[in-house]
Amino acid sequence: MGIPGPDPTVVAALRARREAVLERISEACARAGREPREVTLVAVSKTVPVERLVAAVAAGLDTLGENRVQEATDKIPLVPGAHWHLVGPLQSNKARRAVELFDTIQSVDSVALAVRLDRLVREVRGLHIEGSVAPADRLPVLVQVNVDLDPAKAGLQPDDVERAVAEMAGLEALRLDGLMTIGRLTTDATEARATFAGLRELGERVRVANPALGAALSMGMSDDYPLAIEEGATIVRVGRAVFGERVPAGDRPPA
Repeated sequence: MGIPGPDPTVVAALRARREAVLERISEACARAGREPREVTLVAVSKTVPVERLVAAVAAGLDTLGENRVQEATDKIPLVPGAHWHLVGPLQSNKARRAVELFDTIQSVDSVALAVRLDRLVREVRGLHIEGSVAPADRLPVLVQVNVDLDPAKAGLQPDDVERAVAEMAGLEALRLDGLMTIGRLTTDATEARATFAGLRELGERVRVANPALGAALSMGMSDDYPLAIEEGATIVRVGRAVFGERVPAGDRPPA
């Protein structure tokens, strides 16, 4: 059985939330002397049910981010019209499925994973295992950086990024769009801003040495995305501000 059409009331509520987030994006861009069109809103849909995601796409939230490959496997076929980003950690044994499902992978945190993705893109898309790849066939990826050297977070250490990008640049089935980081869990705006500024400055340095790295900066979530935009974010990953508080799996009503 297919998913029923979206509830107009839900669509209207999600559209209002989207407009509120876009307004804050515009305000942050104005403070930074930037254009709002420079910033992509990724609505993080972790634990959000399919019916609500269908309504979200109808409300204009057509770029969605999932944290887990398994959850995305169940959702993506049932939500047409969306562009999907993987924003959570990617285990090597889930890499093939991620290549099959996602339009962009934001969480490439090692050269080994990048090499694996390059091979899988070629296999999944029926390309030659060796040799050049047409730009349209390349998989957009972001290199995840642990800017704050937080042992609880994934990502390359900042000092390793230039070397890693140099190696990844030779993987022609991937398109290195830029960098991604997860901000600090803090109420101190100065600390949060330091993380975002650190990623921006790192990207600027690495691109001087290796122009193959794109200018995208994915940083900022519901609590701090305006600060991230002021520091140069081109992608913000917003979940709660769009979909509301997440309901733990054990507390959800039966499907």
